[in-house]
Amino acid sequence: MKTNPGHFFEDYHVGQTIIHAVPRTISGGERALYHALYPVRHALYSSDEFARACGLPSSPLDDLAAFHVVFGKSVPDISLNAVANLGYGEGRWLHPVYPGDTLRSESEVIGVKQNSNGKTGVVWVRTRGLNQRDEVVLEYTRWVMVRKRDPDAPAPETVIPALAPAVPASHLPIPKGLDFTSYNFALAGETHRWDDYDIGEQIDHVDGVTIEEAEHMLATRLWQNTARVHFDTSARPDGTRLIYGGHVISMARALSFNGLANAQMIVALNAGAHANPACAGMTIRAWSEVLDKAETDAPGVGAIRLRLVATSGGAPFALKGEDGKYLPEVLLDLDYWALMPV
Repeated sequence: MKTNPGHFFEDYHVGQTIIHAVPRTISGGERALYHALYPVRHALYSSDEFARACGLPSSPLDDLAAFHVVFGKSVPDISLNAVANLGYGEGRWLHPVYPGDTLRSESEVIGVKQNSNGKTGVVWVRTRGLNQRDEVVLEYTRWVMVRKRDPDAPAPETVIPALAPAVPASHLPIPKGLDFTSYNFALAGETHRWDDYDIGEQIDHVDGVTIEEAEHMLATRLWQNTARVHFDTSARPDGTRLIYGGHVISMARALSFNGLANAQMIVALNAGAHANPACAGMTIRAWSEVLDKAETDAPGVGAIRLRLVATSGGAPFALKGEDGKYLPEVLLDLDYWALMPV
């Protein structure tokens, strides 16, 4: 048998290292397609001249586009037979990615737990994206629910990794040379700077975008994400294609421009949950909450910790019901650090 059915839950064990196939050289094409798929307008990722004025050699690839490339490489080995991608944590963007860089991915299994139904289990992996110089450009942990090949296969010993609730501000990576002291607020599109935001403040990003099947399929193929639930209608009991969670993340981040245009660079991912599935035809809206702020050593640069919530409807700022569970219209709950001019 020469075809690969993918990994099932019983194929994973703690300490296992998986080298993911097919490195990818990044070009300007990835940026163009990313900006075509999402209403992305952050200036640092749109203009070489703006990026140079901020101390960078040129405009990097959007942080989430780099995430999708690294994530997509892991899918055939980690989530080809997934039921759902459950969450993220301990993520850091350690180096900007530029056109011409070649990215590859590798993952280490750090936890396993069989579910009580005996048909599925949860696998925790720590994934790293590396460039052609073997520099780690991105690292994150995620956990995914995976089907078992044989429901009668014995359950492995449960190992649940202890994950930090957030990346400490002292551990935030700051790109070399980044300098916001000459930041052009007019060209960036908003006047609000780090000092203007208060912890606890909530921002309704107002705008909405209806997601369609065609753009989701294009996006998922662009990132070489092969998870069956995104392509094969027979992979889900209800016969629908599940929208790739990263598609929702990027759409919500793009919508957050209205109110957070100067939150230029995502540098850390503290936590994230895909609260409810997204399907074509839904209209994505977003709101944010300021969770924390921190100074950095980079000139003119502050760090802001944000909760980004994507919904398919309902009132802004509503997250969970009285039972403590996410409301049915909540699609994404993402906690991240971004860099912003002070």
